[in-house]
Amino acid sequence: MESISLEIVLFAALVIPLAMAKLRITSTPTAVAEIVVGIVLGQSLLGWVTPTATLTQLRQLGVIVLIFLSGMEIDFSLFKPTQKDGAIGPAKLAILGFTGVVAASAAFSWGLDRLGLFHHIGFATILFSTVALGVVIAALKEKELLSKPFGQTMLLLAALGEVVPLIALTVYASLNGSTTRSVWWLLLIFLAAIVLLLRFRRPYQFFAKIDKSTTQLDIRLAFFLIITLVTVAESVGAENILGAFLAGMVMKLLRPREETQDKLTSLGYGFFIPIFFIMTGANIDLKALLKDPQSLALIPVLLVGFLLAKILLWPILRLRFRQTNALAGTFLISTTITLVIPTLTVGRNLGIVTTQQSGAFTLAAIITCITCPILFNRFYQEEKADFKKTRLHIIGTNLLTVPIAQQLSRGLYDITMFTDDAEKFATYNSEANVKKLAGLAQSDLAQAQAFDCDILLLAYFDHDKNYQLAQTAIAAKVPRIIARFEAKNVENAQYDELAAAGVEVYNTFEANISMLRSLIESPSTLKILEDTTAGIFEITVRNRRFTGLEVKNLPFIDSMTISQIYRDHAFIAPHGDTQIHLGDHIIFSGDKAAIADIRRQLELAN
Repeated sequence: MESISLEIVLFAALVIPLAMAKLRITSTPTAVAEIVVGIVLGQSLLGWVTPTATLTQLRQLGVIVLIFLSGMEIDFSLFKPTQKDGAIGPAKLAILGFTGVVAASAAFSWGLDRLGLFHHIGFATILFSTVALGVVIAALKEKELLSKPFGQTMLLLAALGEVVPLIALTVYASLNGSTTRSVWWLLLIFLAAIVLLLRFRRPYQFFAKIDKSTTQLDIRLAFFLIITLVTVAESVGAENILGAFLAGMVMKLLRPREETQDKLTSLGYGFFIPIFFIMTGANIDLKALLKDPQSLALIPVLLVGFLLAKILLWPILRLRFRQTNALAGTFLISTTITLVIPTLTVGRNLGIVTTQQSGAFTLAAIITCITCPILFNRFYQEEKADFKKTRLHIIGTNLLTVPIAQQLSRGLYDITMFTDDAEKFATYNSEANVKKLAGLAQSDLAQAQAFDCDILLLAYFDHDKNYQLAQTAIAAKVPRIIARFEAKNVENAQYDELAAAGVEVYNTFEANISMLRSLIESPSTLKILEDTTAGIFEITVRNRRFTGLEVKNLPFIDSMTISQIYRDHAFIAPHGDTQIHLGDHIIFSGDKAAIADIRRQLELAN
């Protein structure tokens, strides 16, 4: 009977996504469908699936892997304030919004206590403030919103909706459980996470070099981190899901390759996580729930609670976004399921939640997962998507750089030129967007915002000037620096210093040699470069929607011919079945008229 139940669950996990694709069900998360199917297969209806020892263990592993992957979804760079247009930034807006969520959750929990429906205010506050990070990420990815301020704000809100309740749940369980350990012992799990991060930061880079298909060192390291931190968490009286979440954050901070995250996601969502969701539904006893009038009446009350807990988000989101999008965001953040189920398990272990109440909370959470993404898609209105041009700043205005600026400014680049020469400024300011610098000191460059760009081109004929400017630009952390350097003297180490620091150094003499050689060996190359309708381009893949996609399946492959892909500091010759990875540099030829749309799709940070 045990093997039959496992077989049924695995078959259901296989059929559910196939059926959803066949029926074109896209607004409902797969996890919700799995819970519903579990309810049908479990003790509520058919009774085909029973919670055997094997399924119980796999279910526990499923929730641990799910929380681990949620920890890996945290983008720590979003917590850095980057807003410069005077509007409130995503980080500040998210923190303010989640503060409102906690306040509204506490108020509604207090109301439940006053009405005699549920008497544990702290526990209910934790439940109502949770957010389903996985569902939110899926919805944002589908609309390609993660790179926009709205998507960043929603992602941060969802991350806070997992991190804060998770920590609060651990503290609550420690204070109210039977363990005699002090809550201060919980700090050990954070200390263990820091030690593991510092211990494996350098070795992980070594793992990436020696890894092979028969060792899969990155996956072994991931599960080592999970088991270690889960064990530490249980040893100090914390919940194992906190250890799993911290393990995910440690793995994220190790900066794993895109393939590593893909493999972990495949392993989790391909096996462990579906079992967790299906068994969650199978364990719900609808018959007992329907027989209990008080628990049955609790379902709509809890559903309203999950929605009202996020009600203060709407006026807060209105500070930055239009009214309909603020409402759409409020509905999206009202989605919850991921942490509700393990939280209810803790509540049952503490004896503060009955089986019927747990079922009522779970069903209310399932309803939010079904309705809230639909309402989000209904109310969200796509704002005008102006493609953000690449900001190119050129320091050094002369006969070489002005024509370059004139040609690039007609396409995908926002060009600003700088010069400290009054005569050159007077000569060229009518030909291009040229700004006069008071000098080349760091304070003068900072005042002119010369380093506030995506690409910096240093083009003085004096290589010493370019060297000093490059050093200042490196200190200012300019993303990409190109420097002209005509002198290649073996006694002068400046050229090698800049190259070692990541500066792209060019030499006009070498460039002319390379061009002449190309003209001799492949004359068509020069014709492509000079052609007004075709050209050779390079695009960096930042849109996760295309990662894992084969070259032959790119939607715009008919408009381009890919010659090389630069990946991990090496060129590879692509074939039709070559998969696209995040961060790939795709070098291709194609129609200049189509390049804007291709760049817009591939370089959209999603």
